Amino acid sequence: MKLKLNDFIKGILSLIISQALIKIFGVIYSLYLTNKNGFGDEGNAIYMSGYQIYALLLTISSIGIPNAISKIISEKRSQKDYINSDRVFKISIFLFATIGFMGCIMLFFGSDFISREILEIPEAKFSLMLLSPAIFFVSISSVIKGYCNGENKIYITAKSQFFEQVFKSTLTIVFVEVSCKLSNSNTEIMAAMANFATTIATFFSLLYIIIKYFNIKRKIIYLDGIVYRRERILEIIRKILIISVPMTISALVSSFGKNIDSITVVRILKNILGEDVAKIKYGILSSKVDILLALPLSFNIAISTALIPEISRRRAINDLDGIIEKIKFSLSMTLIIAIPCAFGMFSFSKQIFNLLFPNAQEGYELLKLSSVIIIFSMLTQTIYGILQGLGKNNVAVYTSILGLIIKIICNVTLIPIEGIYEKGAIIGNIMSNIVSFIIAYIIMKKTITIKKGSYKLVLKPLFASIIMTVFSLNIYNLLIYNNINNKICIMFSILLALLFYMFCVFVMKMINFSNISESAENNRLCR
Repeated sequence: MKLKLNDFIKGILSLIISQALIKIFGVIYSLYLTNKNGFGDEGNAIYMSGYQIYALLLTISSIGIPNAISKIISEKRSQKDYINSDRVFKISIFLFATIGFMGCIMLFFGSDFISREILEIPEAKFSLMLLSPAIFFVSISSVIKGYCNGENKIYITAKSQFFEQVFKSTLTIVFVEVSCKLSNSNTEIMAAMANFATTIATFFSLLYIIIKYFNIKRKIIYLDGIVYRRERILEIIRKILIISVPMTISALVSSFGKNIDSITVVRILKNILGEDVAKIKYGILSSKVDILLALPLSFNIAISTALIPEISRRRAINDLDGIIEKIKFSLSMTLIIAIPCAFGMFSFSKQIFNLLFPNAQEGYELLKLSSVIIIFSMLTQTIYGILQGLGKNNVAVYTSILGLIIKIICNVTLIPIEGIYEKGAIIGNIMSNIVSFIIAYIIMKKTITIKKGSYKLVLKPLFASIIMTVFSLNIYNLLIYNNINNKICIMFSILLALLFYMFCVFVMKMINFSNISESAENNRLCR
């Protein structure tokens, strides 16, 4: 049989490519907002504080759904239980559309209370109101994405995310420009309209994925299905909730971590530095540092998204060797992405800020300090995907809650200290991620036995990252010495670093696709 890369690899690659494009567009509109006269760090504080509350309610109504649905559907597909697979999808649509609608209503009518009493940023009220319909739209699209992932059509999720970001980036710039002229550069209105662009973008993304769903349904023909007992509605809901609730709580806790910053940083620092300075400090954390840290994490989401249905599918047919191969490959890919990103952001933090935020360069020290978070958070994210695929859904909940407690303690105790201030929030993030990783890793090792030698997965990317960093810094210093434009020096050095690292990946054979390639026949049987 002719060999080909399996759907697992294709799914990861499609999501990674889409996330790369998404981040490019995201950086474009983030740079635009940060450097826009009348918006800047203060506008980002209003924009992001509203967005974080929206993300919190969005977590309750939709996060965890795609992975839960894809896990159940992939298991039933592998067992050829097609009737109950379709019932899972239909019931999920009704259940989570209802939850999403409730979240939409809560955010819309509670916007005034949330902005004044919780965030203590009254200007965020209209941002919250305009964001509220997006919760309903995303709740429905999340179920359809889970169905597509369970059907091994992960590329549809990738495309829908990409199209949503294109609309969001374009509409954000258009809406802010129009509102700027109509409101005479009113920061509150501009921030609200920037968030409204998110709502419109999620609506168009929903339309796209609905069309793709019906296209899939028209083409699927079940020839060898097995007749299983027709599961009751309450039984299906129970299964969905058993999987989705722990995932949702885990994501909810992570979202709380962001809201902890939005609440504690402004609330504590405004009594020390004044309200305006406190908002700017939070704006730096939320709109600069967090966005840059999210870049490598977004690539890693591709790995965890593809892992859950793939491991669930192989677990359903007792393919232990296949599970171990996927785990080793996923951990290797995570380290190949995480380690150079951490080295790069640590070494080029100041240059990155000079390049991306020429009109608001404050905060590069925070990025340098935060770079260590990347490795631990990405590994933890991948391990969560592994454990969820293996049925250990509650691990992410326990570790996330413990990490959140550590985060709160660090914020409350460190932020008021003179000379630390906003760095206290980053130290809290570091400690939280390290503890979560250690616990999750120990549980994974106890759940499934992987052959010794896992440390080898770390050595190659670590060695290549060190060489890449030394090489790129020398190139940068050489260009600066020859009086070449600073921005050109930065871009050229980063580009060379990327190419050099990719060269090392292939020369050092960090990725072995032959072990995870499958024949067309094996792919068919696994389904």
